[in-house]
Amino acid sequence: MKIYKKISAILFAVLLLGTASACRPKSTGIVTIVAADNSYDSQRIHNALVKLVIENAFDGYELRSSIASTTMNYESMKNGDVDIFAEAWTDNYATYQDDLRNGIVLHVGVVSEDSRQGLYVPRYVLEGDPSRRIAPMAPNLRSVEDLLRYPHIFPDDENPSLGRIYGSIPGWKADEILHNKYLYYGLDRSFNYLRLGSEASLFASLMSAYNLGQAWVGYCYEPTWIAGKLDLVLLEDAPYEPSAFHEGRTAFSSQQLKIISNSYFPEKAPEIYEFLKNFSTGMQLISNALAYLDETGSTHEGVAVWFLKTHNNLIDEWLPAENSRRLREYISQQ
Repeated sequence: MKIYKKISAILFAVLLLGTASACRPKSTGIVTIVAADNSYDSQRIHNALVKLVIENAFDGYELRSSIASTTMNYESMKNGDVDIFAEAWTDNYATYQDDLRNGIVLHVGVVSEDSRQGLYVPRYVLEGDPSRRIAPMAPNLRSVEDLLRYPHIFPDDENPSLGRIYGSIPGWKADEILHNKYLYYGLDRSFNYLRLGSEASLFASLMSAYNLGQAWVGYCYEPTWIAGKLDLVLLEDAPYEPSAFHEGRTAFSSQQLKIISNSYFPEKAPEIYEFLKNFSTGMQLISNALAYLDETGSTHEGVAVWFLKTHNNLIDEWLPAENSRRLREYISQQ
C-alpha cells in the first residue's frame, strides 16, 4: 500500500509537470531588438525603416520601441535594456564621449551627415515679406544675444511686459542646454521660457504664428517637416566649443546623426549590426519623408513603405543581395 501511494504521488507530480509545461508559453525563437523612441518624428521614421527591414529581409527578428525621454533611453541603453538608437544626437549627450571610450556604448554608423538645432525665427521677422505685406520687425536681430534688445517683438500672451521664448521638449537634453543658454545670456530678465509638452504643440505654435505673420522665437531643429516647409533662420551664437556647450555658452554643433548601440548588441544580433553599419538616409531625403508625413497624415510605418518604394536604390546599399530581394518582394506587395 505504501509503495502504491508512492507510485501514485510520483505519477501525480509528473502529470502536474506535464500540464505546467503544456501551459507554459513556448519559445518563439524571435530575437527582440529594442529601439529608443524619444518622441520625435525623424527618429520614429528611422525606427520604422529599421523595423521594416529587419522583420522582412531577415528571419527571426522583431523591433519594439522604448518610448521615454532621451536621457532615460540613453541610460537604459547603457544598462542593456535598450539596444539601439536609430537616430542619436550624440553631441547633446554629456557623457557620450566618455561612454564611447569606455566601451559602454558603440558607434555603429551615421544615418545623416549633418543636422542643425537652436533658436529660430521666421525670416520675415528679420527681412519682412512684401508678398504678405509684412514689414521687418527686428532687422538687426542676428544672434541669440541680440534678443536682449527685442523682448517687445516677441510678447508673452500671459505677461506682455516680457517676451516669450519657446523652449525645447521637456526631457530632451537640448532643453536643458537651451535653458542654460537662456540663463547665461540673461534672457531670464526680459523673457519667459515656455516649455510645451510635445513636439506637436511646439510646432503648432510656430505654424500658427507663421500663418498670422506674427513674431515667434524658439527651439527648432533640422531635419523636421516644419523646417522644410517654412522659411526659418537659425540665430547665430558663439562658435561651438565642447567644454562650454553644455553650459549654454556656445552654439549647438552641426552634427552627424549617428546610429549607436549598447555593447552587447553585435553579439545579440550580428547580421542586424552589419545592416545598421550600412544604414543611412541623409538630411534631404528624411526631410522629404517628414514633409510626406505631414501632408498625407500617414503613419510612420506608412512613410517607411513609401520611402523604400521611392528610394528603392538604397536597399542595395544597405543589404546583401538575398536580403534585398526579400525586402523588395515584400515592398512590392504593400
